[in-house]
Amino acid sequence: MTVTIYHNPSCGTSRNTLAMIRESGEEPVIVEYLKHPPERARLRALADAMDLPVRALLREKGTPYAELDLGNPKWTDDQLLDFMLAHPILIQRPIVETPKGVRICRPAETVLELLDSPVASGK
Repeated sequence: MTVTIYHNPSCGTSRNTLAMIRESGEEPVIVEYLKHPPERARLRALADAMDLPVRALLREKGTPYAELDLGNPKWTDDQLLDFMLAHPILIQRPIVETPKGVRICRPAETVLELLDSPVASGK
């Protein structure tokens, strides 16, 4: 099984999710998205795979969300993607992709439904 995690090592939820993936016997592809943001098409594909609007990929806490007025409905999906590419900290985390689907794994236990042999610890 191929597992990819869009990971921020500074985030406790992201670290817990990564630990659960590894405890379940998988070694994921780790994308540290703050250093290597996904391309525009990849972000849109992730949102589409989760059946979520692009706006749902935005993280508010600890980001320039408020300063950029991103709660304003005037922004188009393309503009929101531009903001996420310019400020990767705006991308919600962690996002996990497996053959079973794609999820924003908040809380971390959400990852269990995406794994073949889930182990619920991660702490």
